[in-house]
Amino acid sequence: MSTLILLRHGQSAWNLENRFTGWTDVPLTPQGEKDAVTAGEHLKDFHFDIAFTSRLKRANQTLDRVLESAGQTGLPTEKDSALNERHYGDLQGLNKAETAEKYGQEQVRLWRRSYETRPPNGESMEDCERRTLPFFLQYILPEVNAGKTVLVAAHGNSLRPIMKYLEKLSPEDAASMEIGLCTPYIYTFEDNKMTHKEIREIPGIVTKVSITEKSVQKGTV
Repeated sequence: MSTLILLRHGQSAWNLENRFTGWTDVPLTPQGEKDAVTAGEHLKDFHFDIAFTSRLKRANQTLDRVLESAGQTGLPTEKDSALNERHYGDLQGLNKAETAEKYGQEQVRLWRRSYETRPPNGESMEDCERRTLPFFLQYILPEVNAGKTVLVAAHGNSLRPIMKYLEKLSPEDAASMEIGLCTPYIYTFEDNKMTHKEIREIPGIVTKVSITEKSVQKGTV
């Protein structure tokens, strides 16, 4: 039996300010740091063998706090830009609510929740999948298939293609699913097949990015 744990980073500075972040390298907020510590405390029942993360500091900081809290520092770790968040192009740094007012809620909804629609000079979710999924299949999944417990600390849109693959989701379902901040998604494997999924809800963690997420769920942004 082996285990894959997927973890989206904790609250970042631009999550708090309701901005499109993408590849902009912003740090965690104090709340994000706290939540990562809490997540680590709730993952002490696992002994990790290897970790993977992006090259963006909010994911790196999350991984560091989780491992420190779980008492597993010094873990072999691979960092790769293939696990970076989706690049939001010209939208990076813009306030999401103000962008919706300028371009219309439907356009912003397409930029954020359509699998194929690219923001100006940015990546679609499909583009993100083209770099994330091959990396997962070549480097991460073989570690899982070798019987290891693997931790991946990354971003909503780089974890989305992995979940889509594991759960055999349609592009539409993958695009619309909500991935909570600092919430462990735990996949158990037997004989190289995924047999169980657990979403470990942790009390007190800030799981929502911003108020815009509520509008996304209602289909307005």
